[in-house]
Amino acid sequence: MTINLKTEDHILFIEVDRPKKYNAMTQEMYHQLGRAYFKLDADPDARVGLVYAVGPHFTAGLELTDWGGTFDAGKGFPFVPEDEIDPFYMMSDARCRKPIVLAVQGYCYTWGFEMMLNTDIRVAATDTRFGMLEVKRGFFPGAGATLRLAREIGWANAMRYMLTGDEMSGPEAYRLGLVQELAEPGQQFTRALEIARHVAAAAPLGVEYALKLSRLAAREGEEAGKGPVYPAMEEVMKSEDMKEGLQSFIERRAAVFKGK
Repeated sequence: MTINLKTEDHILFIEVDRPKKYNAMTQEMYHQLGRAYFKLDADPDARVGLVYAVGPHFTAGLELTDWGGTFDAGKGFPFVPEDEIDPFYMMSDARCRKPIVLAVQGYCYTWGFEMMLNTDIRVAATDTRFGMLEVKRGFFPGAGATLRLAREIGWANAMRYMLTGDEMSGPEAYRLGLVQELAEPGQQFTRALEIARHVAAAAPLGVEYALKLSRLAAREGEEAGKGPVYPAMEEVMKSEDMKEGLQSFIERRAAVFKGK
């Protein structure tokens, strides 16, 4: 397996492990990632995902020798089976309902860049080199950048990098808001894990609805996002976790949430 999984303290660790090939993604890795996202979505013990890679680089991009035949045949990413969730949110309507924290370092090219756009919190080492190299290889970013990058960093900033294939540094990505935290090389995983632990310790229903309603407003606009807020709030305020949150505050202790 090149995608390794383990669940610990309500965190699903999703490890990309193909360092000798710069973690270039094969078609099988794509399906393994899809199964990992499905597991995160379905596992009641998992509250947040943490995606990271082994070695000096997050990824050099796609393994083009493996994907060439697929693209030559005029096909995009492969069909997504029922036990997978597309990590790019492109090939199906299913999206992981739980938050995902991403840690990157070294090269973060093509699929790594676009997968990042479908995660919720990003930490990068200062030496990270981001790039959408597709226009230099004869095609264009097809795993979500054309849908999401301009919304994230503004039209002209997105075109600056998408239309040239130029690299973006870690500090520049941070300046533009593409990543939320910078860390010294080798410390990006540690910092991302700290953030994931904070998410995992929070009230699961609160996290779920905060993420769900924010996505709705981002996708369909503020007016569409208004309606569900108070019905959802009423449901959450009746939960055991809400009572635990108030009681822990009164008792000046850390809350222990159960997602109920």
